[in-house]
Amino acid sequence: MFDFARRHGGIHPSAHKDRSAALPIARLALPPHLYLPLRQHAGAEALPLVRAGERVLKGQLLARSPSELSAPVHAPSSGRIIAIGSILAPHPSGLKANGIILECDGEERWIDLEVADDPFALDPLTLADKVAKAGVVGLGGAIFPAAVKLKQGTRHEIKILLINGSECEPYLTTDDRLMRERAEAIVDGARLIQHILRSWQVVIAIEDNKPEALAAMRAASEPYGAIEVQAVPALYPMGSAKQLIKQVTGREVPAGARSTSVGVLVHNVGTVYAIQQALRHGRPLISRVVTVAGGCVGSPRNLEALIGTPAQALLDACGGLLREPRQLLLGGPMMGVRLPSAEVPLIKGAAGLLALDRHEVPHQESAPCIRCARCVDACPMGLAPLEMALHARADDLDGASQYGLRDCILCGCCSYVCPSHIPLVHYFQYAMGRQDERRNAARKNERIKQMTEARAARLAQEEAARAAAKAAKAAKARQHQSSAEEVRP
Repeated sequence: MFDFARRHGGIHPSAHKDRSAALPIARLALPPHLYLPLRQHAGAEALPLVRAGERVLKGQLLARSPSELSAPVHAPSSGRIIAIGSILAPHPSGLKANGIILECDGEERWIDLEVADDPFALDPLTLADKVAKAGVVGLGGAIFPAAVKLKQGTRHEIKILLINGSECEPYLTTDDRLMRERAEAIVDGARLIQHILRSWQVVIAIEDNKPEALAAMRAASEPYGAIEVQAVPALYPMGSAKQLIKQVTGREVPAGARSTSVGVLVHNVGTVYAIQQALRHGRPLISRVVTVAGGCVGSPRNLEALIGTPAQALLDACGGLLREPRQLLLGGPMMGVRLPSAEVPLIKGAAGLLALDRHEVPHQESAPCIRCARCVDACPMGLAPLEMALHARADDLDGASQYGLRDCILCGCCSYVCPSHIPLVHYFQYAMGRQDERRNAARKNERIKQMTEARAARLAQEEAARAAAKAAKAAKARQHQSSAEEVRP
């Protein structure tokens, strides 16, 4: 096994996992209302199919995906649609986003689910389409539609299906508990994905600080010779796909390329479980396991909650807040999103809800760089974070790109180790946002140019048609006059 830890940076932040990992997953009670953003995935916003006042059943399709890079939204419970419009979004700005508000009736009445007798008897594209219709996205945080990755098996030779059970972010223990409690279903899901991809081998990678999960997954995998459970070092950001691939296989994904270029495809443990539920039981993605933790939480633990549940309901189910948190995060402390309030709903890609105390988020003023190069040593991508930040601060996006901005995974290792407390990741996020704006503007200008050229061509064609018609009419008139003159005595 390749020693990623020795060669490619990474850090060892305090884990803070013991309290939530010690308790089994609990099911959260049904909240009175669910708030469902229409964009909980990497692609375009889903398009509503229901209207206010309409009654719906659990699992019913509420919004369809406009493209393959989008994902549909389903009703997490039965009830009545009371509004379609702006709801509070999980974004630090506190801005609102388009969504659906569902008033639960408490009856939990399901739609009729389509269940295949034997999913292994179906062809890969049919199974991938079922996953797409179920609205499954990457539950490790990437929120990329899972079906798009499953269809890579038709375009590339996938030698290794790599199941990511590392869960390297502090506080988060959702994957740990899933592997301990639902190992057989996860292995079944891995086998189904292997069937779809036609991959040679399945490797389930789990950090070595999760002995119970390792034991449970090895026991569940034992009957299947093509599945290997491998322990990897507990090192952040081991859960990043490129780092995990390098650790397990020794192969390095080239800059700007996808993992399929080296014959590997990665799926998170939670995603694998959701795929298994969709293919074995016909269930759309309407709930997920989420870690509720942090120094301000009364009783940290993992909850299985419906998508759209307000964060406040999750906190209340875990003993409430002991005091006002310094930070409220959706996700982990390294890459999570800072929440404006506890009214923000749970979304598909959120693995954690953290209420961090003052001692967990020390406030320290930044100072000038001392050129210690710790950020370079810690960067798992082998970049030069300080140089990227200098160009980003100066709005020199091309300069930042030359130093590898495109390859930055925003893991936060550089900021974590910086003795001057420079918010390096903030600069990278800013630069990436500005690059997105520039690309969107370029695409918009290109569309406008194409539309202008198409309009000019259409007008020219219409003008030519009118001129031709006028010429034909004149020719016909001349012919008629000539004929009249020939018959005149």
